[in-house]
Amino acid sequence: MSRLSIAFVALLATGCGAKTFGSICGAADSPATCGQTCDSSPGAPNTCGTGLYCSEDGACDAQCSATSACPTGYACTADGRCTDDGSGSGDPPGPDASCPAVNFTPMPTTPSVLLVLDGSGSMDMSFGNNMSRYEAMQSGLTGTTGVVTGLQTKAYFGAALYQCQGGNNVLVNPVPRALNNAPTINTYLNQNGPAGGTPTDLAINQAVQTFTTAAPPAGSPPVIVLATDGEPNDCNNGSNNTKSQTVAAAAASYAAGIPVYVLAIAANSQHFQDVANAGQGHQTGQPNVPYYPVTNAAQLQSAFQTIINGVISCDLTLTSNIDATQASQGVVTVNGMNLTYGTDWTLVNGNTIHVQGQACTMLKASANPTVGAQFPCGAVIF
Repeated sequence: MSRLSIAFVALLATGCGAKTFGSICGAADSPATCGQTCDSSPGAPNTCGTGLYCSEDGACDAQCSATSACPTGYACTADGRCTDDGSGSGDPPGPDASCPAVNFTPMPTTPSVLLVLDGSGSMDMSFGNNMSRYEAMQSGLTGTTGVVTGLQTKAYFGAALYQCQGGNNVLVNPVPRALNNAPTINTYLNQNGPAGGTPTDLAINQAVQTFTTAAPPAGSPPVIVLATDGEPNDCNNGSNNTKSQTVAAAAASYAAGIPVYVLAIAANSQHFQDVANAGQGHQTGQPNVPYYPVTNAAQLQSAFQTIINGVISCDLTLTSNIDATQASQGVVTVNGMNLTYGTDWTLVNGNTIHVQGQACTMLKASANPTVGAQFPCGAVIF
């Protein structure tokens, strides 16, 4: 299953300086507001007052003053920093022993998921537990423990029932993709129901078109999740199957950058495997990609959970590269818990943190997770 990235937008706290100077805070003549809390973020106003600057750790500080001069070759600025005076007589620059760590603030990338749902007449058939296939599908999506209900803050979910409605218009008033969309999708499923045939090829084609008509937000990868209970047919002649057209539609969707995941309700045949393979770019000679045949409501809900949780991955992309030999010195946290390098997370391709195991499970289970990463300045490749 493809892993879709969740992006880290990195806010660089500071780079490594060529030379550092000691603080005069604590000296007898130091300004009264030394050590006062301040905002060190880029562009924030200096609230420390004359002769002080806001240090990277959020405290008012000074390296010099009118009575505590900078070394030869350096001048004291109005905010208490020692800077090269341009005379060329200063000490040669050297490594910064107090080079601060670089902190990254995570902003997760959110996938755009369109649920393409079979609304044909056969979805009204019993699926056990006094539920029809359609009702079981709705419960698995928007019920109390449904996947959209649980993950609606982590994906832009939309939904589109498909059935034969005459002509080539087979999607029933699709619900636009949005965050926190479970109530709207649930109402949509309540207001519609099973009827007609199973024009799956046309449904996939039209689903792809919705991503063109209403593009996902920048950086949000598009995904189609197809749930169907039967082999596809032609709306104009129900006895004509459209298997080859459906496989071609799934392949075209993948070629357009929109993978297709397949859940087969009360159905299990090579056709669904072929659609799944085409929808995920399967190459000849490779193992088949997963598809999900289900025979009861519990399996259906579990399959939805597996598919959507796989789409919402635990890969976190950094905007700066990390020296792989120093990656283990980094501190990565999820909800305030320090993760162990090699067990809970690893570095991939220099700029991707892969959270794994129980840490990944915790990340996905949190509605609004707090994730952080800090690396020693020397480990970051600018």
